[in-house]
Amino acid sequence: MANIAKKVSWSSRGDDRGERTPLLNGAEDGKHDRKLSEGAMFHIGRLSTVDLEEEITPEEDIVRSRPKEIPHNEKLLSLKFESLDYDNSENQLFLEEERRMSHMGFRCLEIRRWVICGLIGFLTGLIACMIDIAVEKLAGYKYLAVKENIEKYTELGGLSISLILWAVLNSAFVMVGALAVAFLEPTAAGSGIPQIKCFLNGVKIPRVVRLKTLVIKVFGVICSVAGGLAVGKEGPMIHSGAVVAAGVSQGRSTSLKRDFKIFEYFRRDTEKRDFVSAGAAAGVSAAFGAPVGGVLFSLEEGASFWNQLLTWRIFFASMVSSFTLNFFLSIYHGKLGQLSSPGLINFGRFDSDTVQYNLYEIPLFIIMGALGGVLGALFNVINYWLTIFRIRYVHRPCLQVMEAMLVAAVTATVSFALIYSSNDCQPLGQDNSEEYPLQLFCADGEYNSMATTFFNTPERSVRSLFHNPPGTYNPMTLGVFTLAYFFLAVWTYGLTVSAGVFIPSLLIGAAWGRLFGILLSYIASSQSIWADPGKYALIGAAAQLGGIVRMTLSLTVILIEATGNVTYGFPIMLVLMTAKIVGDYFIEGLYDVHIKLQSVPFLHWDAPPTSHWLTAREVMSSPVTCFNRVEKVGRIVDVLSNTSTNHNGFPVVIHTTENDEPGKICGLILRSQLIVLLKHKVFVERASSRLRQRKLQLKDFRDAYPRFPPIQSIHVSQDERECMMDLTEFMNPTPYTVPQETSLPRVFKLFRALGLRHLVVVDHENRVVGLVTRKDLARYHVGKDGLEELHLAQT
Repeated sequence: MANIAKKVSWSSRGDDRGERTPLLNGAEDGKHDRKLSEGAMFHIGRLSTVDLEEEITPEEDIVRSRPKEIPHNEKLLSLKFESLDYDNSENQLFLEEERRMSHMGFRCLEIRRWVICGLIGFLTGLIACMIDIAVEKLAGYKYLAVKENIEKYTELGGLSISLILWAVLNSAFVMVGALAVAFLEPTAAGSGIPQIKCFLNGVKIPRVVRLKTLVIKVFGVICSVAGGLAVGKEGPMIHSGAVVAAGVSQGRSTSLKRDFKIFEYFRRDTEKRDFVSAGAAAGVSAAFGAPVGGVLFSLEEGASFWNQLLTWRIFFASMVSSFTLNFFLSIYHGKLGQLSSPGLINFGRFDSDTVQYNLYEIPLFIIMGALGGVLGALFNVINYWLTIFRIRYVHRPCLQVMEAMLVAAVTATVSFALIYSSNDCQPLGQDNSEEYPLQLFCADGEYNSMATTFFNTPERSVRSLFHNPPGTYNPMTLGVFTLAYFFLAVWTYGLTVSAGVFIPSLLIGAAWGRLFGILLSYIASSQSIWADPGKYALIGAAAQLGGIVRMTLSLTVILIEATGNVTYGFPIMLVLMTAKIVGDYFIEGLYDVHIKLQSVPFLHWDAPPTSHWLTAREVMSSPVTCFNRVEKVGRIVDVLSNTSTNHNGFPVVIHTTENDEPGKICGLILRSQLIVLLKHKVFVERASSRLRQRKLQLKDFRDAYPRFPPIQSIHVSQDERECMMDLTEFMNPTPYTVPQETSLPRVFKLFRALGLRHLVVVDHENRVVGLVTRKDLARYHVGKDGLEELHLAQT
């Protein structure tokens, strides 16, 4: 957290001393100016974990622990998120280790990085294979049981029994998955892509890369997809790959308390970030069978920092992931060695004859892109307000499970109602390509076309919309399906279940895209020009997904690799760019919306365009808590124990004068380093006496990473408090500093490009006058009225 001399606290009601909470109800009495030189302080209620001496009656405790409404305000930036240290601390221990290492030692480290990336790809592919088989089996059993039941009661009457069976099966699967997520690991909810984006951006999201999160994620996504929700299993694969990468690269499991004593060199945030990038790419590769698309996704959506060697390693992980999935699926399907299953989703191959397009179709593609942008923006706006409602009212786990079950039952009911009321009957082809053809009230040898779209996993429905011959669907079926599935998907995203938005978006787009193609064939005089509606289904799918998630480059390559045809590279890119431009005019992409709703201090690529008039003096936190090069242990313990500030970085200074002027910067030391030093009792007096222990090594800091013990768990006696601690060997003697006149964009660029956690602000004599942290920069963004400043709150 920032080294901020402000008291920030939270409560759902006002303080006993009459302090109000204007930021929570949106009624701001005046502009919040941050006068740092005057030591401004502001309150947002009271933090119950700080006021330990306060007496709370049981009745008050119940009221506090179970609020009916949790306030939410967009103008707040949460202080609960810490930053990650993506800049290596080049202290004496680090430099000595690096200088001792030979050229061969560095080559061995590079080989280990490649081995880890290979392991990440292998394990991610294995997890994807397991998810695919489990979903296929469970969904197959469910649809077979419901299909037999419907066929039985179509003749006998009493189809309501079939509806109840379908709704109960859906709700049962979803209930099991939602219970696991809500009560065991809430971090596993959703696709996980916003959380991984934040992690790669430098924000420490609690529990996001834990083993427990992975287990619940995999189990939850199997239940969600098998439960018939409007979700896909592709998004969670990206989160799963990232968790695998974070675990494998550390050579141990902190959850299982097992240390395999391997890959110890990589136990720091910088290295973990690079491997998590590889894991996210491997997840995309396994999901779509798109290794190049995985690399580009990691570059476009995830990784904040990039280099050429990292690109090759990430591509290797993606390639291994795709190969592993193909290999094990070939064994499962009894075709050992046939590596033709590209990924979890198979869009099928588009024939060269049917994928031709002409110059006069390009304006139509642009129109479809604009339509995708508008529909995507509508999707994001509705989901935004729905998520705010959930934050305020549906915050208890039991309510979250009940909502998930309600959505599952409504999905089954809507599906059944549309299938029941549809009279769109199509002849059953010779190849019988439909997985679960449902006759219902159709004549013998025919099947209900609406059932093909609903009575299937979303992946199979997308494939049928892409490849079924012209005339398979009538316009009314596609129009009603698009409308119904759109609102079901909006409602479903954000539930307390593990689920992705990729496949629902593609399915919605494929449906209205095919409808667009059919309507064109009605309008045009020549039927041959618009003969293949599958072509427009592909363009519509790209437009809809691009309008929701706002990806361009990576999504183009993913769709090209997934469909196995490069012919549509230009139209897909054109559609995605149009969808992004139109969608961005209304609202941000879905992932960015959810990041903002969580009040995460996320740093975009550039500073706000109208921020040049701000300087480091205006944005920095001041005054700063500093330590001397040789500091008293008692003061270090007191500063670290101060729960009202909870600083994480401390400049080390040398005082040149006797007065109270700030000292000159000579280094920077982190809270985690100080805790390790206190734990090992690295005091000057011990070093000079016979109590001298072995010299502290970098390994001691790596062993404590990433869960450093809290300061409260370290016992320091009264005598030890009088001892002194020499920080010279452990501090970073060359921290990045900027003059206080530096403009905000320049500070932002330095902070963002180097992955910093702390940036020291100095005056013309190199004296410490302030400290810039992530939250100081993330507070500024461009709003409706120009540059706006967010307020900090412990939410």
